[in-house]
Amino acid sequence: SEKTAGPNGSVREFDLIDRIKAQLEAACPSTVSCADIITLATRDSVALAGGPSYSIPMGRRDGLVSNNVDVAL
Repeated sequence: SEKTAGPNGSVREFDLIDRIKAQLEAACPSTVSCADIITLATRDSVALAGGPSYSIPMGRRDGLVSNNVDVAL
């Protein structure tokens, strides 16, 4: 659902995110969301580009189900 949501139109490399997600699911099932992966990648990209590093709370807090209707604004 996140892949096709309008607000995520600028996100690239979903194939890489899918590979990361598959490895995380194998190691710790149902723990890390795709949104967490995108958020961490964004934070790390900012830091690598010379910007600030900052902490991010992890874990889905808005629900346990990803539904396209809920994200398509």
